Amino acid sequence: MAKISFKPLGNRVLVEPIEQEELTAGGIILPETAKEKPQQGKVLATGLGDRNDKGERIVMDVKVGDVVLFARYSGTEHKFEGKKLLIMRESDILGIVG
Repeated sequence: MAKISFKPLGNRVLVEPIEQEELTAGGIILPETAKEKPQQGKVLATGLGDRNDKGERIVMDVKVGDVVLFARYSGTEHKFEGKKLLIMRESDILGIVG
């Protein structure tokens, strides 16, 4: 994927959802309407993190390249260069896969 010219602010993260396979284990092809909303994605960009009460940056737990698991309806969907991407808060991410 080409480099995205977008820098999230604060504790926000830009995630590319990993789409569900179109073919089931039994060989059935799933139409777009039957697919579940993706809950995994690859981190493309991160903000610098929030600030604490003293004004110091709180280091982000996720970094570019991480594959993350997030809640089904997390984030805000936007189109960047023809791709559907999600902008979400780091707190919406449930964990790092692998």
